[in-house]
Order: sequence, then C-alpha cells, then structure tokens
Amino acid sequence: MSTTATPVGRPDQAGNGTTRRWPAAIWTLMAGTFLVRGLGFTYPFLPYRLSDLHLTTGTVSTILAVFGAGWLLGSILCGWLADRIGHRATLITMMLLAAAALPLLAQAHAVPALFAATFTAGIVYDASRPVFTAAIADAFPEDGVRASVNGWRHFAVNVGAAVAGTAGGMLAGPLGIQALIWVNAAACTLFALLVWRFLPPADPHRHPDGPPSANYRAALGDRGLWLLLLASLCALTCAASLFSSLPMLMAKDGLDAAAYGWTQTANAAAVLLLSPLLNRWLSRQADGPKPMTGLFAASSLALGASMGAAGFASTTLGYSATAALAVPGEIVVFVAASDLLNRISPANARGLYAGIWGTTLAGAVIIAPSLAGWALTHGGDELAAAATFTVGALGAALAWPLAALIHRSRPVPALQ
Repeated sequence: MSTTATPVGRPDQAGNGTTRRWPAAIWTLMAGTFLVRGLGFTYPFLPYRLSDLHLTTGTVSTILAVFGAGWLLGSILCGWLADRIGHRATLITMMLLAAAALPLLAQAHAVPALFAATFTAGIVYDASRPVFTAAIADAFPEDGVRASVNGWRHFAVNVGAAVAGTAGGMLAGPLGIQALIWVNAAACTLFALLVWRFLPPADPHRHPDGPPSANYRAALGDRGLWLLLLASLCALTCAASLFSSLPMLMAKDGLDAAAYGWTQTANAAAVLLLSPLLNRWLSRQADGPKPMTGLFAASSLALGASMGAAGFASTTLGYSATAALAVPGEIVVFVAASDLLNRISPANARGLYAGIWGTTLAGAVIIAPSLAGWALTHGGDELAAAATFTVGALGAALAWPLAALIHRSRPVPALQ
C-alpha cells in the first residue's frame, strides 16, 4: 500500500539545528525498506495474479481480505517481537519467512493453497514498519528529529511503492506476475542479509521492565490509542483503495496491469512535485507544541474525496488523476499519525504501540477491497464513491475527540 509522506528535514540535522548523523542501523532499515517496497510487486499486483486464475470477484476480494488479516496479525507480532527479542532477530526471521512464502504464492493454483500463502505473505509484508518505528524512537530523543526521520522513512516507502507499480506495470507483460513475485522474494532475502550484517544484536537491558501481559493490558486500556486507531483505520481505508479497490475498479472497466502501472506513475510524479512544496511547512508543524490532529482530519477528508472520485473514473487518465489527487492526503496522514503516536507511546513499549497502530493498515487492507466489492455488487461505481468519502469523513470526525484527549493528558510514563 502507498504510505506516502514527505521528508521533513535533512538526514544529518536534528530538529534544533544541531548535526546528528544517522546510525548504521537506521540507514540499513531505510535502505531495506526502500528495497522491499521498490521490488514489492506481490501486493499491488496480487489482484491481477488472482484474475489470471479466473476466480470470481467474491473469491478475489476474500483472498485480498485474507492478506489483510495476515498483515494485522503480523503487525502485532512484529511489534511485540521488536520489544522482546530485538529488531535484528525480528526482521531476519520475518524476511526469511517471506522468502519462503512468496514463491509458494507465485505457484499456487488451488484456492486453499492461495488462502494459506496469501495469509503468510500478509504476515511478513509490513514487518519492518513497527521495528523501524521503535528504532527511530530509540535512536533519536528529539521529537523534531523523529519526525524528520519518519518523514524520510515514509518517503522511501512511497517512492518504493511507486517504483513497484510503475516497473511492475511495464514488466508484467513480458515476465508475468509470477516472476515478479519471485523477484519480491529475492528482495526480502537481500534485506535479511543486510539486517544480519549491519544491525546490532538485541540489548537485553533495553527490554520492557513489565511483563508483556501488563503492557498489552495498559495499551488496550489507552483511550488515546483507541481513538488514533479508529481515526487511522478510516483514513487509511481510503488510502488503501489505491492498491486494492482501484485495481478492482480498473479491471471492471477492462483496464490491464499496464494501465494500473500508469496510475502509480502519476502518484509518484505528484509526490516528487509536491514534496518540496510541503517539506518546510510540515517540518514546522512537527516541531510545534500542538498535536497534528487538525492536519490529520484534513488529510482524511482529502483521501476520502480523492479516492471516492475513482468511482466516477473509467479511463486510465481518469484513474491516474485520482491517484495524483490522493497524494497531499497521503503525505500528511502518515506524518500526522507518527506525530500523534509519538505523543501517546510509552518509552518501553514503542514497538508494541507501533505494532498495534500498524493493525490499522492491515484493517484498511481488509476493509477497502471488501467495501469496494460490496459497493460494486449492490450499487455500482456511485455507491463505491459515496462509501469511500463517508469513511474519510468519519476519520476526520474522530480526530477531534483525540485532540481534546491529548490536550488534557500529561506525557505518558513508561508502562509498569
């Protein structure tokens, strides 16, 4: 899924203007994230792989939802593992699992095998996100620097996803979707090797003091986290449409994988154009004392409107325009969500909180194709447009009670 954000600072400068070089671990995670997104052909082209098998629309949407269910489980699991066994061991395990599971998905034809392989692929798909989030929080104590590095992280994810969409669209014809999935598996293997070489082993003294069960109970009782989860789920359901319901809509209109690749090209071009314009402004917002709830609300509305407009498109040009219009909302929503997550996360449970927040991405992947499938079946393109906009508006509405709660709350202490 396109998780767009813009860099909000230079990688060698802290938010207060002092020089701070990135540790090798951060560079490794940044490079590896770009690698597995840039060659991450599996998720964006999975609907076309399933379409080649002549499955029904209902079966395709269900398998895509199963991918999201695996993603949800993987987010929580990787967040917990990052806190308990360390970033290095967690990522190596998950990337090697990906290297084993993706070839099975490429070769599977039977529906039960597709379900199993897709679920496993979902578990490992976003493994680096909670690990990277926790690593950034551990490496940089200043909020401004964290926002800057998070911005570069999301930028790498987005550009990588755009590369995957564009290159995949051009290569799908001559190579085939199955070959692209094998390339994705090779990229995961290379990421595991990079992590093994450059990330330090876990430091047992940095593990949370309290038992995992207590940490989970405290996190699940955090009202601010719940509000952020619900608001993010709505906003990201709209963003996930770019990689789930958009291909379904395009396939319904008879447009192939190459046409879908052009939508990703348009999305990438908009990112490269808008990033310099939004860069300094987002940096100032991230360094300010106020939480970015207002910007989060605006981005949720923008995503609902832009991706809802896809319901009225019917040509490659029209779909490409909606993909480009979604970029400002994508840029802001991930920077704002990172800011809000940093404000509510206890220091000794950052991986857990990041993993729990990552379930919103997985939930969005489940809801977006399911919502699109339901809307297309019962009301057509117009209902799909209305449903997407409504979900975006709900995300914006939920940002306001979150703002009130954060203003009333003191900084969150470490969980005990």
